[in-house]
Amino acid sequence: MIRLAIFGNDRQTAGFENLATLFSQFGTYSPMLDISVETDYLKFLTSTAGIANLKARPFDKGNFHADLVLSIGGDGTFLTTAKTVGVAQTPIMGINSGHLGYLSAADIADTRSLVTDIIEGNYVVQPRTVIEISSDTPGMLPEHPFALNEVAILKRDTASMITVDTILDGSPLASYRGDGLIISTPTGSTGYNLSVGGPIVAPTATDWIISPIAPHSLNMRPLVVNDSITLDISTRSRSTSYLLSIDGKATPLPIDITLRLTKAKYVVNVVHQTGHNFIDTLRRKMLWGIDGL
Repeated sequence: MIRLAIFGNDRQTAGFENLATLFSQFGTYSPMLDISVETDYLKFLTSTAGIANLKARPFDKGNFHADLVLSIGGDGTFLTTAKTVGVAQTPIMGINSGHLGYLSAADIADTRSLVTDIIEGNYVVQPRTVIEISSDTPGMLPEHPFALNEVAILKRDTASMITVDTILDGSPLASYRGDGLIISTPTGSTGYNLSVGGPIVAPTATDWIISPIAPHSLNMRPLVVNDSITLDISTRSRSTSYLLSIDGKATPLPIDITLRLTKAKYVVNVVHQTGHNFIDTLRRKMLWGIDGL
């Protein structure tokens, strides 16, 4: 029997028919599947989405045991699920019911073969590296200081720049003056990093991308470094604080705090359907190389 733990976006207000179809398929194979659903999402499915007779047990976010995790929603839901799974490293299959769904294995409107693939193990698991953030001041960082996509250092005062001083493996790298700095994993290279002109990097690469945001100097360009490095970051600004954004979740920090970024000791195992190809995803999701636009 395969144990499935399901997380989802409980704020979506459309696509209930597709959800009902998906869980109906799960019910068809119930003797082969042991299904549990995160408590808040289960309430959403039964009350808001109106899906009755769900053969599933509730579980609290930090207390589940599964062979495979399903994340139903968009990339934001996937990132939240990845934080919850954390060091357990349980493979996560994204089912896209949002917009881009770059991290998803399948779209919720086209999942008829998905349950069969799960039962037959017809999928591949791709490990993705994670950034760990620590600081020289205890108690200042958010509860889960790990990023699957990116870490961003952002200014708070819209009228002034921030200076981000960086030290790479003990050697001064650069002082980035501008609106901030993004340190992205390959997984996050198609997100915030791409929007500021950073390169797209294959998700299995062992690299980080350091990309300035609106740099004051034209000499500042994105830089790709090996993810085995240690990156120390300190900031200077007219403001007394700045924002640390981890996968889009921002936390204000005092200007005198120093951060250290290293590769986490665990990975996030992202599930894709057999035959998945990174370039195909670029072409399908981002219209890569399509002429006539």
